[in-house]
Amino acid sequence: MQAVIKTGGKQYKVAPGEIIKVERLDAEPGSELELSEVLMVIDGESISVGQPTLENASVKVKLLEHGKAKKVVVFKKKRRKGYKVKRGHRQHYSTIEIQEVAV
Repeated sequence: MQAVIKTGGKQYKVAPGEIIKVERLDAEPGSELELSEVLMVIDGESISVGQPTLENASVKVKLLEHGKAKKVVVFKKKRRKGYKVKRGHRQHYSTIEIQEVAV
């Protein structure tokens, strides 16, 4: 059984047992969460699509850890003007394990 979930403004195709990185969730590592924004569920031959979400579906996940991604360098320059700016950004993320897709 697979599902398409929405979290952090992004969509992810998930199946039980997978480990994925998503935008940081407000919970402690080791806690179990239930994500209710399920857009689609694929169960063998049957496909259920929500408009925009499925009401009865949910995905149970376990929060493994929080972290920060690699640094992305943002460099701006205007030629012949003496303008240069160099900044960096590290995005926060949470690593989750998909436990169960419930319909």
